[in-house]
Amino acid sequence: MRVDLFDFELPQDRIALRPVSPRDAAKMLVVRPDGGLSDRIVRELPQLLEPGDALVFNDTRVIPARLNGIRRRGDSAAQVEATLHMRVGDDSWLAFLKPAKRVAQGERISFGHDSNLCLVGSLDATVEEKRDGGEVLLRFDMAGPFLDEAIRTAGHIPLPPYIAARRDDDEADRRDYQTIYAREEGAVAAPTAGLHFTDGLMAALEKRGVERHFVTLHVGAGTFLPVKADDTDEHRMHAEIGEIDAKTADSLNAVRGRGGRIVAVGTTSLRLLESAAGEDGHIGPWTGPTDIFITPGYRFRAVDVLMTNFHLPRSTLFMLVSAFCGLDTMQAAYRHAIDGGYRFYSYGDASLLFRSTH
Repeated sequence: MRVDLFDFELPQDRIALRPVSPRDAAKMLVVRPDGGLSDRIVRELPQLLEPGDALVFNDTRVIPARLNGIRRRGDSAAQVEATLHMRVGDDSWLAFLKPAKRVAQGERISFGHDSNLCLVGSLDATVEEKRDGGEVLLRFDMAGPFLDEAIRTAGHIPLPPYIAARRDDDEADRRDYQTIYAREEGAVAAPTAGLHFTDGLMAALEKRGVERHFVTLHVGAGTFLPVKADDTDEHRMHAEIGEIDAKTADSLNAVRGRGGRIVAVGTTSLRLLESAAGEDGHIGPWTGPTDIFITPGYRFRAVDVLMTNFHLPRSTLFMLVSAFCGLDTMQAAYRHAIDGGYRFYSYGDASLLFRSTH
């Protein structure tokens, strides 16, 4: 499909730079299969679901994956920024380097000069490979838990580009850019639909009889990469590592077997569930990478309802929601959201999408 079909105009003042407080006070646009729209708030979610439905959360935990570094070459030095996006070894990460042209394969980068890293040692790396799109393979001098601790000390919360361009990260982001149930470290971007949940909302959902289950997909920085191709067939997705254990898969199959609905909290949960589902909709255990790319025409196998934030124009995520509800429906929904003052992107408001059956 042509990528420009997924374009729309978004005023700058619709981009949320901070979350609302409390988290579940965010607005939520409910989108029905017939195109019906209703304005609600997140804490009303229990009223919109039925006993026996199951919410599926992504329990990945964001690490401070943005590192400021210095590349030295003789007497010259250049500042670079690396955003780690996938661990590939005990001492190695794939990363997006900016500006990548300042660094050659085999060169060394010293990270952490803007932090208190001296407390745990230096954080130096070698550029083992240079790949397309500014991606590099970094091999660090540290490994294992020592590397993890150094990254936690030297790293910054990797705020999305549309926020980072307008303000620096701070201590509040270490709390705000993390779900309350995050536990499996490895993401470099938050599963942002989950940022709306509070302990009170969780309790209300439990009282309503809505099940909750957890899967893990370590969201990569590739989620923010623009689609530069003119046609969706020419776009390459970056893989992300995920896991669904056998017990969770069995529980979700049982939910569907008795007529309950699978409600994915976030596109990350949805993408992992759809990766693990067979043609018959049966969800199996999953461990490993997925690069599933969902566009209109895709037949959904596992997910019935999707809770998600509002996404960027021309993004793979807007393509996904357009596949879920229909492109015309989502274009109308986004126009309604823009006109109605909804806040967009990672710290913004939510939508609750009921899947089109056409």
